[in-house]
Amino acid sequence: MKIVKKIIITVFIVISITLGIFTYQGYNLYKHVLSETSIDQKVAEIKEQTGNYTNYNELPKYYIDAVVAVEDRMFFEHKGINIISIMRAMLKNIKELRPVEGGSTITQQLAKNIYFTQKKEITRKVAEAFMAFELEKELNKEEIFELYVNTIYFGDGYYNIYDACHGYFDKEVSEMDLYESTLLAGIPNAPSVYAPTKNPELAKQRQQQVIKKMVKYNYLTQEEADSIIK
Repeated sequence: MKIVKKIIITVFIVISITLGIFTYQGYNLYKHVLSETSIDQKVAEIKEQTGNYTNYNELPKYYIDAVVAVEDRMFFEHKGINIISIMRAMLKNIKELRPVEGGSTITQQLAKNIYFTQKKEITRKVAEAFMAFELEKELNKEEIFELYVNTIYFGDGYYNIYDACHGYFDKEVSEMDLYESTLLAGIPNAPSVYAPTKNPELAKQRQQQVIKKMVKYNYLTQEEADSIIK
């Protein structure tokens, strides 16, 4: 029993030290990139460089609901990260013995998109979490969501929601209907897979996942969901 106890204590110490190192490195990375470009500067750059920047009030409510339901259902409540989602993702990844789920909030995804690389590294994930807290301090939820849809990739060469709406549907963002909103909301999860011009059947399957989430979290009735699917 003493040997088992020593092993458990040793493992705990090693894990604690490892987590401490990653936290320290992630914090330093976060501070470094923020010192190079402040959030105000970054927001100004995005608005200047995005040729057709879309404001939050131009987004259909159906689209906002769809994105929140499938990407981050606690978006309007949390302060940057969702501990429950992170723990659930960790358990799922351990069970599958591979990274199958990230647990990132919309704010974390925005932090990654505008400040960090897409490479999956623990240090970057920690820095991303610190940056998410900073974004939540500096910006309100509407501004964060607005920046998010203007900086995510929708597949087929469309790097913001304006281009995606015009490219896929040939219409303005504000003109999207429920069907189009749920289709578009599912694409950024895996743009090369779910782009409707590349894999229409997979895009529909992903859309159905979005719709099921919307029903689950009471954004849609089952009757409305059935009408979309049909």
